[in-house]
Amino acid sequence: MAAKLKEKIDLPVSQVRRYLEPGPIVLVSSAHAGSRNIMTMGWHTVMEFTPSLIGCIIAGGNHSFDLIRASRECVINLPTTALTDEVVGIGNTSGAEIDKFAHFGLTPLPAQRVKAPLIGECHAHFECRLADGALVDQYNFFIFEVVAAQIAKSPKQPETLHYTGDGVFMVSGKTISRRSLLQPGML
Repeated sequence: MAAKLKEKIDLPVSQVRRYLEPGPIVLVSSAHAGSRNIMTMGWHTVMEFTPSLIGCIIAGGNHSFDLIRASRECVINLPTTALTDEVVGIGNTSGAEIDKFAHFGLTPLPAQRVKAPLIGECHAHFECRLADGALVDQYNFFIFEVVAAQIAKSPKQPETLHYTGDGVFMVSGKTISRRSLLQPGML
């Protein structure tokens, strides 16, 4: 059965992000010259599968921007809904003023391939190195290559947070499979 046409209303373009945010909120950890930080990030996108490339927007005024630019690496950590308050708190504080690991009771763990710490309480960790910084000066757009990845054994489909703006999150929901319809080499 085909989907029915729906009546539409105008949407202010400033609210488009509520429908197009690319994926779950992540916590990006970084370290350089004895300083470490965690930032909350929602603006990221998968750019390539092999090598695994992730594009990220990191605001120039953010403490993590300088650490990541200098070290050329970070860890993208995937929190679940169990860390919702920490995600918001991390996004509302500056790592230039506090140690966010200590302040939010999070466990820094050593990574396999980068110097930035993993966040032990997160469901997954994607260790990244800067692959292309050509757009950093103009757009604050970093292109990272994932060089190591770890994921919790369970659950296979964790509840993740998706930011819609104004302090409101959607939680990942029911999974729908259409594997039987996939053709080899597609999607």
